[in-house]
Amino acid sequence: MKPIDPRLLRYARATRFFLVAVVGLGAVGAGLVVAQAVLIAEIVVGAFQDGLSAGELGTPLLLLVAVAVGRALVGWLTELAAHRASAAVKSELRGRLLDRAAALGPGWLSGQRTGSLVALATRGVDALDDYFSRYLPQLGLAVVVPVAVLARIVTEDWVSAAIIAGTLPLIPLFMVLIGWVTQHRMDRQWLLLSRLSGHFLDVVAGLPTLKVFGRAKAQAESIRRITAEYRRATMRTLRIAFISSFALELLSTLSVALVAVTMGMRLVYGDADLVVGLVILILAPEAYLPLRQVGTQYHAAAEGLAAAEEIFSVLETPVPASGTGAVPTGGLSFEGVTVRYPGRSEDAVSDVSFTVAPGETVALVGPSGVGKSTLLNVLLGFVRPTAGRVRIGGTDLAGVDLAEWHRRVAWVPQRPHLYAGTIAENVRLARPDADDEAVRRALRDAGALEFVDALPEGTGTLLGEDGAGLSAGQRQRLALARAFLADRPVLLLDEPTAALD
Repeated sequence: MKPIDPRLLRYARATRFFLVAVVGLGAVGAGLVVAQAVLIAEIVVGAFQDGLSAGELGTPLLLLVAVAVGRALVGWLTELAAHRASAAVKSELRGRLLDRAAALGPGWLSGQRTGSLVALATRGVDALDDYFSRYLPQLGLAVVVPVAVLARIVTEDWVSAAIIAGTLPLIPLFMVLIGWVTQHRMDRQWLLLSRLSGHFLDVVAGLPTLKVFGRAKAQAESIRRITAEYRRATMRTLRIAFISSFALELLSTLSVALVAVTMGMRLVYGDADLVVGLVILILAPEAYLPLRQVGTQYHAAAEGLAAAEEIFSVLETPVPASGTGAVPTGGLSFEGVTVRYPGRSEDAVSDVSFTVAPGETVALVGPSGVGKSTLLNVLLGFVRPTAGRVRIGGTDLAGVDLAEWHRRVAWVPQRPHLYAGTIAENVRLARPDADDEAVRRALRDAGALEFVDALPEGTGTLLGEDGAGLSAGQRQRLALARAFLADRPVLLLDEPTAALD
């Protein structure tokens, strides 16, 4: 795992500004750390060795207070920048994730588990909070503070600087070794969480069916088993985190002790100045602290990084090429269209040819599974034919702008989806500006106005998720009303009367 994933810079522009802010604030913070060490050393030596009074040390004391306030201000600004950048990045990534899922289309979505995608877009993106609020600020300090501290120490005592320069690289080395182990564990932990989310959503959606067939307890046991695996994976990851934190703390403590012992011996024998000795003893732990904190915060951010890998895998999934040509008017024609889905050994449809003239109504009939819905998906551009082509007004569908083509099509799928909202909002999906009279006319044409008027709130009645509260036939009629209100040149109906009496 790289310290900073370059894909974050590419997909989330807010990351770039945040990194600049972190480095800038880190440089200011490093200067304040050095100033604080020098002031503390001067105050201690002045008070205990030179016997200066509090009044005589007034200036250094005031400067020390100012430095402390400055460090607090830098910390606050860093936190503020981190949380703002985190919110901006999460919003941008969610938007990109939704856009890419829409661009990949129903063909790609049908191969994904809804629960896993929901977990990725919610819990997965939210897990980046720790990455921005904890890990990246410490990474910025780890780049700036050790360099500034070492530059200050080397001007005073090259022996201490050599010890720090020799032991400091050991901490990143240990971090890299620990990171290799942790990354595998976190990837597995996120995979288990994704499986758990997907399975839980499937169980909740199918709970009535499971109850009827007596399989609810078996599925509860399956969820319990996956949850136990996730708990064990989490505990293994935490064990590594605790061990790695102990190793980094021990290494930095021994390194600081080595600096302290050598400086203490020289102070005892009078080979070093007390002010210089105090400055070095105060600064030495500050050189190791940011690196130790990076190692600690890496584990807090590891879940977000594992989720980010999944997010980037979706964002980097190639989108099927779409044409850019204008959509002409005219008839539709299928010319030797063959479709074979990936991983299948047989064609879903084979060598289909027919023509639909403007104003003509054509019904595709046949037994279940013969490929009627597949042909509609080909016409909508959701599925690319393995062979043959579809023409619109004589132009190959592959060469036209699909977004423009979709604006000419009204579609009622086999299982139409209704969104949580009012009946009117669902019917107005394709025409948000349609007036109430147009909505009622569409409902009347679909045979839905009678039952809608019988509801307490009429068209203002709130529906649950996926039209909860309505029968399958009522949902089908609302989908038909939505298509009628759209009033587009091409109307595609996929078994529109299957649920109607």
